[in-house]
Amino acid sequence: MSFDTPKGSRGALFRWMNTWAAGRPRRKGGTMMGFNALVLTTVGRKSGIERSNPVGWFPGPERSSLIVASAAGGADNPAWYYNLAANPDKVQIEVDGRKIAVTPEQLYGTEREEAWRQITSAAPRFAKYEQKTDRLLPVIRLTERSGRVE
Repeated sequence: MSFDTPKGSRGALFRWMNTWAAGRPRRKGGTMMGFNALVLTTVGRKSGIERSNPVGWFPGPERSSLIVASAAGGADNPAWYYNLAANPDKVQIEVDGRKIAVTPEQLYGTEREEAWRQITSAAPRFAKYEQKTDRLLPVIRLTERSGRVE
């Protein structure tokens, strides 16, 4: 018996597209798809490999950043959400050409509701994502850890 099923291309294409999309905020900074963009780097919970994803962000309290694990309203959270949970001490962001070590914290209750109102006021698209799914979209606060990465 042989194992000769060819590899698929969809995962590789998505990874290539994600790498390409992450390059834009790295090169140009600023906005992407109508809101501020950062590059979120996590360590894969299964692979142990660094993964970088472009993510929209919103200003949070005390110089923190807020991000949403929306997956555009998909049924599951994005992989980076699970990577944050598995390796919270290995998370960094790239903003305006700087790499910054951050600590992620998922918001709940009143804190989440206040952040969600701020996010959906600034980017109504997120309210539409919430309507497309039956899951509560996680809101994550990223707070700078002491010491810059770069």
